[in-house]
Amino acid sequence: MEWLWLLIGFFIANVLGYGGGPASIPLMYREIVTNHAWATPEEFSNILALGNALPGPIATKIAAFVGYDVGGWIGAIVALAATIVPSAAALIILLNILQKHRQSPIVKGMTLLVQPVIAIMMLVLTWQMGESAVESIGWLQSLIIAAIAFWLMQFRRVHPAIVIVAAFAYGGIVIPVLPA
Repeated sequence: MEWLWLLIGFFIANVLGYGGGPASIPLMYREIVTNHAWATPEEFSNILALGNALPGPIATKIAAFVGYDVGGWIGAIVALAATIVPSAAALIILLNILQKHRQSPIVKGMTLLVQPVIAIMMLVLTWQMGESAVESIGWLQSLIIAAIAFWLMQFRRVHPAIVIVAAFAYGGIVIPVLPA
C-alpha cells in the first residue's frame, strides 16, 4: 500500500510543481513531511542539502531517496516514475503546443504570472527550513552560516555544492563539540 501512496504523493508534487525543482520542492516537502511523515523536517533538510550537492535534477534525487527509504528498490522505482513520467509526457505535449502559439500574449502572460507564486512557495519552504535550523543550532549560528553561504555564492561565486559540502563538514566537525 505504501507504493501506491508514493506514486500518488510524488505524482501530485511533480504535476503541480510548475517550473521544475524550485516549485516542486515545497510540494514534495508537503507530501513527504506533512502528509505522509516519511521524513521529519530535519531529515528533509538533509535530503535536500545532500541532493543539491549531487549532480542532476533535485526532484529525482529526493524521489529516489524517499522512495527507497519507504519501499526499498520498488519504492524508489515507483517514486522516480511518478516524478519523471508526468513531466516527460507533459513536456513533449506542451512544447508542441507552445511552439505553435509562442507569440501569443496569453502564453507569455501565463508563464510570467506563475513566477511570483513559485517565489512565495520557495519563501515558505525557506522559512520552514530556517525554523528547523534555529531550533537545532540557534539564531546566531544560523545567521552566521546563512551570511557566509550568501557571501560565498553571491560575491565569491563559489559553487553551491561546495558551500553545501562545507556546511556538512562544519556541522559534522564543529557542531558536535560546541557546548549545548
